[in-house]
Amino acid sequence: MGKRRESGAGTPATTALTRLGVAFGVHPYEHDPAAASYGLEAAAALSVPPGQVFKTLLVEGERGLAVGIVPVDRSLDLKAVAAALGWKKAAMADSTAAERSTGYVVGGISPIGQKKALPTVLDESATGFDVVYVSGGHRGLDLSLAPVDLVAATGATVAPIAR
Repeated sequence: MGKRRESGAGTPATTALTRLGVAFGVHPYEHDPAAASYGLEAAAALSVPPGQVFKTLLVEGERGLAVGIVPVDRSLDLKAVAAALGWKKAAMADSTAAERSTGYVVGGISPIGQKKALPTVLDESATGFDVVYVSGGHRGLDLSLAPVDLVAATGATVAPIAR
């Protein structure tokens, strides 16, 4: 899984990983705007188990916005992510606030290369894989990388936040 650049695939996420010297794979796929779940669509298109593909969700709480990264076939446990962040409670962030803060469009929000670094929590299930897949910064593009590199690139805490 060496560093690869596909023409037209340069996003803030790929730029950030390249700058950090992190090995990653670039995986474009044909996105169907009618797909019911962008994450499950990515898993199917890439022939990867859904539990190995992770979605990036923004939450808000008393200290502002934060990021939760969970497998696409699971849900974010708001109480668990709040506890991991040291918050009393968390709620899903408004999509407009998520897009404004990250610089990405909902359905293509990457945990890497966001406009503003936010507190980030990665579900512990990621550590069971040699490689995980996350959005590359737009719909129809995923990146593969080692979970340890995802943690390093995002400054994430690892905790059980999926249900």
